[in-house]
Amino acid sequence: MSGGEAGNTPLAQITESPGGAGTAIQIGDVRAGRDVHVGASPAELIRLTEVFSNQIGVSTEALAKAEARAADLATQLGFTAEAVIGFFRTLGEQEVPREKVPAKLAEIAAQHRRGPLETKPSIAVLPFQNMSGDPAQEYFADGMVDEITTALSRVRWIHVVSRNSSFTYKGQAIDIRQVGRQLGVGYVLEGSVRKSGSRVRISAQLIEAETNTNLWADHFDGSLEEVFDLQDNVAASVAGVIEPTLQIAEVQRTARRPTTDLAAYDLYLRALAMMLSPARRIAEIDNIFDETLKRDPDFGPALALAAAFHMNSDIMGWCGDHDTNCRKGLERGRRALTLANDDPTILVNAAFALGYFGENLHAMIVLVERALSLNPNFARGWHASGCLRLWVGQPDIAIKHIETSLRLSPRTRVGWGLNLIAAAHMTCHRFNEALSVILVLIEEDPSPIAYQALIACYAHLGRLAEAREALSRLRSISSELTPPASRLATLVPEFCKLVQSGLQLAIADS
Repeated sequence: MSGGEAGNTPLAQITESPGGAGTAIQIGDVRAGRDVHVGASPAELIRLTEVFSNQIGVSTEALAKAEARAADLATQLGFTAEAVIGFFRTLGEQEVPREKVPAKLAEIAAQHRRGPLETKPSIAVLPFQNMSGDPAQEYFADGMVDEITTALSRVRWIHVVSRNSSFTYKGQAIDIRQVGRQLGVGYVLEGSVRKSGSRVRISAQLIEAETNTNLWADHFDGSLEEVFDLQDNVAASVAGVIEPTLQIAEVQRTARRPTTDLAAYDLYLRALAMMLSPARRIAEIDNIFDETLKRDPDFGPALALAAAFHMNSDIMGWCGDHDTNCRKGLERGRRALTLANDDPTILVNAAFALGYFGENLHAMIVLVERALSLNPNFARGWHASGCLRLWVGQPDIAIKHIETSLRLSPRTRVGWGLNLIAAAHMTCHRFNEALSVILVLIEEDPSPIAYQALIACYAHLGRLAEAREALSRLRSISSELTPPASRLATLVPEFCKLVQSGLQLAIADS
């Protein structure tokens, strides 16, 4: 119950607002002098329950709005936003009848006075400002954030929010307290990068999110040759401020220079930025990887990332020469594994691509599991694991792993993850479940692949009028009505067969 002795005094009750304007939740703790009305209707509380007990069922925008609303309720109740969100998740897990959600919320609220749910310190590394005076250097500043995030993640007693979630704040005016509530972190790291010629300055400050207190600030100067040491120095300093009694040697112990060729490193950061951009310039990315690996053939992270790029190119039908693309993906993935050691990012990217291109899937699953044992909070690792599980015929495990990935990266774009969850449901002929996921997916990523799956679901459910309407929308955005040829036909044959037959039904009826 609450932290104090409440005797038999009711902690919660549902009351009618004056004038019959609606129902509100009253959480009362008479001895503590609390008498708070939560300004939310039962219908809204039910909706928040649905959102937070099943985050994959909403778009990123809807989830962000729900998080903001939960933060408002938390302020009213004197709890953390994490605790309030926890209420709604608990409600969903307990399968509370809809009409009893408001009362149940109040009951659970009484058991969750302010206090962190995470036992480990948690931090988000926000996008650093590019102070170089050249917008073309934006990729370099973003790359520094990626590397500092990775260095911090090596400290196993710190939970680091994924890069995808942190970068949703890029280019925005930031309220640190709100960031802390929305990402569920106690600390925020922000800063800037200035690159001038062969010199680099990284400035950073560590802020306690709840109080907006600046705990530490410093800058690190050096040459480009020292850039990896500068990144690790930032991570080590931050770790030491958060918990000075713990050893931070883990940052230095596991840090390895990925390359000694700084031009290759610069090219790698450019390719990474371009891969993460919505406007992917495929031929240019391919050429950058070629140049990067020509300069340093043993650059492990670049080899693994290139292998993942070749996999995505094949899936999406981006590559002009299918055989060359597959050959390069295999060669680079295999080479990356020989250089991986205990680097989770290399292990995941290489194993994911190699599994796609035909290596033993169960062996690749073992490699990804090894990566997740090294970094259990690695969202991409759980995503890759979900794909591999789907490819070996374990759709329900695949869904769980993809959901874990989405929870670890709550503000990332969800398109790829929802595609996989929909495919897993369709493989099991759960067309209604797949349909609910695809409808959310299309809000965020109205791609031809998403529409093809939508049409197939409607057709297999006998909803041919809706299948025809979706087919019309597909024709308006793409001349290709069927998925591009790829290895997915071998990896998920049932899903591909269902998409193909569903499309044929809809086309024949149009």
